[in-house]
Amino acid sequence: MDPALPIVALSLVLGAIIAFLFFNSYFRKRQSEVRSIAKSDLDPNPNPTSKPLPKKPLSKPHSSDKDQNKRHHPLDLNTLKGHGDAVTGICFSHDGRNLATACADGVLRVFKLDDASSKSFKFLRINLPAGGHPTAVAFSDDASSIVVSSYTLSGSSLYMYGEGKPVSSENKQTKLPLPEIKWEHHKVHDKKSILTMFGASATYGSGDGSTIIASCSEGTDIILWHGKTGKSVGHVDTNQLKNNMAAISPNGRFIAAAAFTADVKVWEIVYAKDGSAKEVLNVMQLKGHKSAVTWLCFTPNSEQIITASKDGTMRIWNINVRYHLDEDPKTLKVFPIPLRDSSGAALHYDRLSISPDGKILAATHGSTLQWLCVDTGKVLDTAEKAHDSDISCISWSPKAIPMGNDKVLVLATASADKKVKLWASPSIPSS
Repeated sequence: MDPALPIVALSLVLGAIIAFLFFNSYFRKRQSEVRSIAKSDLDPNPNPTSKPLPKKPLSKPHSSDKDQNKRHHPLDLNTLKGHGDAVTGICFSHDGRNLATACADGVLRVFKLDDASSKSFKFLRINLPAGGHPTAVAFSDDASSIVVSSYTLSGSSLYMYGEGKPVSSENKQTKLPLPEIKWEHHKVHDKKSILTMFGASATYGSGDGSTIIASCSEGTDIILWHGKTGKSVGHVDTNQLKNNMAAISPNGRFIAAAAFTADVKVWEIVYAKDGSAKEVLNVMQLKGHKSAVTWLCFTPNSEQIITASKDGTMRIWNINVRYHLDEDPKTLKVFPIPLRDSSGAALHYDRLSISPDGKILAATHGSTLQWLCVDTGKVLDTAEKAHDSDISCISWSPKAIPMGNDKVLVLATASADKKVKLWASPSIPSS
């Protein structure tokens, strides 16, 4: 027998005893801590010197509760959900009670805005032809007529959806009519994507009140379409390397384009005696910015244009001039864009939209949303990170829409975050 064996056996026994004592002490300590924590959780007033917390009624989590917690700005009214991808275009109907959205999931949605404070909104879903990527949307003559642009590798297409025939089911109950394509065009704009579409009623001069829609490509061309028939009624070229956007004045008289250069070209639509668009004439240029104009919008009276430029300024122009007598458009006001980056350098606005009363200008840069007083250029309010991604679209409702027992002017914004948000208009301080 090896004399070392008893020593090894004794060492193993002693080690086991020491391990048992250590772990027994450790587990007793942990058990005591757990009991102490459990007691403090059960005790409604563990600290005798502090007041008991008021009991809260139990309630099931609700989606609106979550929305309320996420709502980070007092002007944030509501969010339109249900989009499966980035929202690329939005447009209000003429009465403001419908909001159409174009989405990268290939679906056109038309939301009914019966009350801006609703917990949910009913919407009509229109599936676009497969393979297309919707880029812009505009209402035609009424809320049931919608024009949408869709882009594929072979180019851009335009579809006008209108009210179809009522559908009768087997039980002889008539269902609501489904929208159907009334007209369509393919490979427009030389196979380039459509950036923006704006529509207006032709009420100027001898215009017959029909909706004229201006589609602006990422190239240099702009095409005018008769909303109801789909007929092309005009075509212009900016000859400025690359378009940023184009808009049509509310009365259907002028088109203006923001492009690669600092100058803004303005065209006039001339209407024939029968009310149809006869020709489009290049009538003036807005000269004064020192860098590219990123966005522009017409004032509600169609007599002024507001421009935003990469030179860090905004300008308000008077275009109600006798250009045929060589009168030039005049700069009425110049405002610095009140945005700075971390180094203090001036930033530019990506998009603009003016309220229907002409008093408030909404402007965006990235995911930042600002409201400015048109008269003074002063910032009325700012929503930083208004969306989780850059804001892609912005538009005011043409008229106030119901909200409870009141009516409010509403601004809609959309983004790649799959959301469309509704915002109240800020108050303008009295001077």
